[in-house]
Amino acid sequence: MSDILDGVMQGIWLLVTLDPELIEITLRSLRITVSALLIASAIALPLGALLAVKRFRFRRVVIAVMNALMGLPPVVVGLCVYIILSRSGPLGVLGLLFTPSAMVIAQVIIIVPLVASIAHQSLRDLWSEYHDLLISMNTSQWQRISTLLWDGRRALLTASLAGFGRAIGEVGAIMVVGGNIDHVTRVLTTAIALETGKGDFGLALGLGFVLIFMALSVNLAIHYLTRTEVEGRW
Repeated sequence: MSDILDGVMQGIWLLVTLDPELIEITLRSLRITVSALLIASAIALPLGALLAVKRFRFRRVVIAVMNALMGLPPVVVGLCVYIILSRSGPLGVLGLLFTPSAMVIAQVIIIVPLVASIAHQSLRDLWSEYHDLLISMNTSQWQRISTLLWDGRRALLTASLAGFGRAIGEVGAIMVVGGNIDHVTRVLTTAIALETGKGDFGLALGLGFVLIFMALSVNLAIHYLTRTEVEGRW
């Protein structure tokens, strides 16, 4: 029990004193996750709007597959990316394995279905409100999509924050493709796993406090945006 209390106190002290190692790992985590989120949002948000607006033959199948991929095990994603980026893989010549770029790729694959699914559900309801108006104005498909993206930006921000929340706490895929290399690919989740295994509860708890703070901040932001979105409609 005393070891745990000592670890908690040490973790708090590392936070208060802004320990350089803790700051380095935190900033690297944010850089990788935000990069992945920007790329994933650029793919997923227009995709969600397209599925809300356009009717085509296999639309329901695409939506069903996208929803199913939300539950894709991250470690399987990491394994697939590892195989593709390994020396014997099709993209091995790029030398991306065990780099932050590989971690970004894995996170993008993980969060695109989540962001796209949430965006589609939100924009589908918005499209039902705008459908008659936009059709009567003889707008192009791109104009309809851009209108939905702009007017639904608050809901889309919520979708992106949900993607950030999933990515920042992910450990399986980035451990596989990143290798948890010190000063290169070590991020919050992989560092916590490593330091816990080593028995260094102080640093592990300090990193854990940062991760919990990020998760709470994201959840509070989603709650606030969802509430204001509902109040705005009333």
